Amino acid sequence: MRINRIAKNHDQSMLPSPDLSVIEPLLARYKGRKGSLIPILQGVQEMLGYLPAEVFKKISDETGIAVSELYGVATFYAQFRLNPVGKYIVKVCHGTACHVQNATAVTEALEEALGVKDGQTTPDGIFTLESVACLGCCSLAPVMMIGDETYGKLTGTEAVKILKNIRIRESQSAAD
Repeated sequence: MRINRIAKNHDQSMLPSPDLSVIEPLLARYKGRKGSLIPILQGVQEMLGYLPAEVFKKISDETGIAVSELYGVATFYAQFRLNPVGKYIVKVCHGTACHVQNATAVTEALEEALGVKDGQTTPDGIFTLESVACLGCCSLAPVMMIGDETYGKLTGTEAVKILKNIRIRESQSAAD
């Protein structure tokens, strides 16, 4: 299975422009420091949830690093996101052990339940579904992670039930 890391599922022109003033203290902290590119990108992503197109020009202006180099780093490392993601990122492992234990069935069940394909975010912005190469939990195959929580020995039905429970908690939180 080929994992497609960059799946454009949002037209950024339709998104509100992010408030770039929030990243100014971060840029000031790293101003003039060598080797600061990755920490800057990590910090911006932590603040904004992803790396919108507008930040590349701002970072370039502040650091003197070419926009093309910024994009090169951001697209090389899987940790960086160029599109908004859901509140919960659902990572389904498709490493060898999980693949053999039918991780594909887990992903397919989640795609059907969420109404999205791998790499996409639900319209309500709650879930982003991602296939990943390995989560390092081979003895629990097939595995998915949501945030810091790991769920193992899954079937498609069990995985969908976990997401339904999260959705119920979310709707109860919204009602409070």
